[in-house]
Amino acid sequence: MGTAHFPGDLTPDDLLYGKVLFSNQPHARMISMDLSEAEAVPGVVAILTAKDVPVNEYGLIMPDQPVLVGLGSAKPYSDISRWEGEQVAVIVAETEEAAALARDRIKIEWEPLPLVTDMEEAMKDEIILHPWQGTNILMHDRIRKGDMEAGWAAADVIIEGKYRLPYQEHVFLQPEAGLGYIDEEGRVTVEIGGQWTHEDREQVAHALGLPEERVRIIYPAIGGAFGGKEDMSLQIVLGLAAMRLHEMGIDRPVRIIWTREESIVGHHKRHPAIVRTKWGATKEGKITAVSTEGFLDSGAYAYTSTKVLGNFHLMVAGPYEIPNAHIDSYAITTNNPPGGAFRGFGGPQGAFVAELQMNKLAAALKMDPVELRLKNVLREGSLMTVQTAVPPGISLAEVIEACAAAADQYSGNSGQSSVEAGELSISTLPANPASLKKGRGFACAFKNVGFSFGAPEKCEATIELHGGREIERVILHHAAAEVGQGSHTALMQMAAEAVGVDVSLVELDMSDTATSGNSGSVSASRMTFMAGNSIRGAAEKALAAWDDEDRPAIGYFCYTPPPTEPYDPETGVCMPNFAYGYVAEMVEVTVDTETGFVHIDRVVCADDVGKAINPTSVEGQIEGAVVQAEGYALMENLVVQDGRIQNPYLSQYLIPGIMDIPDRVDSVIVETADPLGPWGARGMAEMPFLPLAPALVTAVHDATGIWFDEIPLLPYRVLAKLREQPPQ
Repeated sequence: MGTAHFPGDLTPDDLLYGKVLFSNQPHARMISMDLSEAEAVPGVVAILTAKDVPVNEYGLIMPDQPVLVGLGSAKPYSDISRWEGEQVAVIVAETEEAAALARDRIKIEWEPLPLVTDMEEAMKDEIILHPWQGTNILMHDRIRKGDMEAGWAAADVIIEGKYRLPYQEHVFLQPEAGLGYIDEEGRVTVEIGGQWTHEDREQVAHALGLPEERVRIIYPAIGGAFGGKEDMSLQIVLGLAAMRLHEMGIDRPVRIIWTREESIVGHHKRHPAIVRTKWGATKEGKITAVSTEGFLDSGAYAYTSTKVLGNFHLMVAGPYEIPNAHIDSYAITTNNPPGGAFRGFGGPQGAFVAELQMNKLAAALKMDPVELRLKNVLREGSLMTVQTAVPPGISLAEVIEACAAAADQYSGNSGQSSVEAGELSISTLPANPASLKKGRGFACAFKNVGFSFGAPEKCEATIELHGGREIERVILHHAAAEVGQGSHTALMQMAAEAVGVDVSLVELDMSDTATSGNSGSVSASRMTFMAGNSIRGAAEKALAAWDDEDRPAIGYFCYTPPPTEPYDPETGVCMPNFAYGYVAEMVEVTVDTETGFVHIDRVVCADDVGKAINPTSVEGQIEGAVVQAEGYALMENLVVQDGRIQNPYLSQYLIPGIMDIPDRVDSVIVETADPLGPWGARGMAEMPFLPLAPALVTAVHDATGIWFDEIPLLPYRVLAKLREQPPQ
C-alpha cells in the first residue's frame, strides 16, 4: 500500500542532515585533519571526529573497531585506517548539500602503511594488523575424530578438491538510513533498520559512555537485511550526533541516508573462502574419511567472523556420518572489506565444498547421487564430526526423498526453457540449438536454528489481554525485527493461536527497546522458533491472570533453549546447536556452449520447516533464497583490488533481474515437527540458499562434463573452461 515508513522516510520538523566521511584508505595512519574549510561552509552545524567519541570502540563479537578513525582519541591505534570503509567524520548541516560540500572540504594527510590483502601472506604475521591480538589469525577451529590412516586405508575412491568462494554483497532494498534525536524522556534515540534492537542499544551506549537505559533503539519498517544490518552502520554516529548537539543546546533530529555506493563500501560482505579438501569412500559408497583445510577472509575487523567460521567448520563436512575427520578452519584478518553475517552464515561456503565432493564421489563410483547421500546421511542417534548426537527430530533422509520424488514427478515436463524460446534479456540473437546442453544436479544441507557454540540465547515476550467477559484486544510487545521475511505476521498468528482468538484482535508493539524485552537477533533462522516459544509462555501467563480476573491481564515470559557448547580447542568436541532445519534441492540448467551463459530452467526445493506457520511466507522465502543463491553462483562478482572495491555500483555489480530468474521453482514443504519448536516449527529462511550453488555446478557438469571449483560461473569463465576441455 506504500504506507510503511522506512528509516529514510522519516522527516520530522526542524530536521538536520548528516553525511559520513569514509577514510578511503585500506591501510594508513592519519597524520593530520584540517576542518577549517569544511566548518566555514554555510549551514554547517557541527563536525564530529574521533576526539568527540567518549569510548571510541565497538564490535558485535569483540570491540576491535574505532567508531571514528582519527586523532585525539583515547583508544589506542584508532588513528589507523585498516579498511577503506572506516568512518572518520560526521558532518551535520542545515541541508544535505551543505553537509556533502563540507565533507568534500575536509583535508586529511595520511601516511600509507603496507597492505595485507592475501590470506596466505597475512598468516605469516610479518605485518600484524591488530597489534593487541598478536596475530592475523583471528580464529582457528579444529576437529579431530577417529583414525585418519585407517580411514584412508579403507577408501576405494579418494577425491581431492580446491575450491574458491567469492564475496557477496547483500543488496538489501533500502541502503542504511536512520534518524537520531533526544526523546521526551531525555534518551539518546536512534530510529534505524537493524536486526537486534537490544544489541544495537548495548553498542551505542558503550561507545557513548552512557548507561543502557539512557539509549533507545526503534526499528521502523526495514528494507531488507540478510545479515548485512546485524553490525553497526549508522547507529553509533547518529546517537553521537544527537548527544553532542544536545550538549550544544541544539535539540533537533539528524538524519543520514547512505547512497548505494556508500552502502556497498560501508558494510561487510559474505566471506570469500579458499578450501582444500580430500574425501574417501568405499566402493559401496560409505564415506571413510574427510580432511579439510579452509580459510575465510575476515577482512579488517572481526564482525561475526568467529561465528561464521564456526558454522562453516561444522558444515564443510556436510550432513553426513563421517567416522574419521581432520578439519582445520581459519578466519584471517586482512585489509580487505570485513566479512560478516550473510544468509546462511558460513553454511553456503561449507555446503558448496561438501556437496561437490559428494557429487564427485558419486560420479567416480558411478552411483546415483541421491542413493549415495541416503547411505551416509545423518539420522536419529548419528554422531556428527563433533562427536555428539544430532538433536532429535532429524529428517534429512525424508527431505532428500521428498525432493527426489518431486523432481522425478515432473522430469522432462518443465516445458521449453526461456533460453530456447529466445526470451533472455541479455540475448540479441536466439541461441543456436546445437550449442545448448542440459543438465541436472542435486545437493542437500542442514542449517542450525538459533545461536551456536555457547552463545547466550534467550527471547522475551509480553502479552496484554484487554476486555470484559471476553478477550477483545491482545497486545504483543516484542523486539523481533521485521526485515521482509514476514516475522511480524507469523508472530501475530502465533499470538492469536496461543491466546485462542482471531488474529484480527492482535495488535503489535514491536522493535522498541523502551517497550519490549530482548528478543535476540533476527538471524540464525531463529526468530520464529524463539519468539514462538516466548509467545506461548507469555500467553499461558496472561491467560492465567485473565482467569484470576486481572484486567488487563499481563503475561511476561523469557524462553531459554537448551545450552550449546563451544568447540573444544584441540578436538572440536561439543554440542554446537539445539535444533536444525533440513533442505534438499534439484537444479536443471541449460548451458549455451557458444556464449558460456548458464540459465536455470527449474529448481525443486524441499525444506523441513517443522510446521509452516504461514505457508505462503515459506514459499516466498524459498523462492527469494533460490534467486539470491543464483546470483551468488552465476553473476555476482564483487571486485576487490588492493583492499578497495572496484565496482560499488549496481550498474557494475550485477544481481538477478526478472529475466534472469529460474523459469520455475517448485517448493516442497516438509513438516516433521521439531520436538522443541513452537507447534513443531523450525526456522527455515536461510536453508534454501545453501545447496543451490553446488547443485547448479553439478548440473553444469552433467551438461558439459566439466567441473567448476570456483564461482560465480561468469560466462567468460565458463567459456575458458569449455575451450580447455570441450563438452563431452
